[in-house]
Amino acid sequence: MIRGDVAPPVVCCGPIAAPDMGEGDATAAAEVFRALSDPGRIRILNLLANSPDPLCVCDLQAPLGLSQPTVSFHLKKLVAAGLIRGERRGTWVFYSPEPGALERVRRIFESGGVI
Repeated sequence: MIRGDVAPPVVCCGPIAAPDMGEGDATAAAEVFRALSDPGRIRILNLLANSPDPLCVCDLQAPLGLSQPTVSFHLKKLVAAGLIRGERRGTWVFYSPEPGALERVRRIFESGGVI
């Protein structure tokens, strides 16, 4: 996995509708929302979630209509938020959704369960 010097991924946050959402849960949810606040990042996550195989930057550039540096920037934000992960294969890094990440995002909106 490629993480570099980024902060550890967000792995937990309670539902928005929880009556006792604490500061930590609110901060974790805000990190996820911050990562998803850009349409390009949402599209990247969608492409990765619907791909049977991990994708590299070069696979994402054309469908997104974005340059390599811009795609790499967005991927870094999604990795830092714990939504995707990168796996180095030689000189390339291939990205896929972090296992359980989409389920954790879904749970943020529930009024019962804890992530």
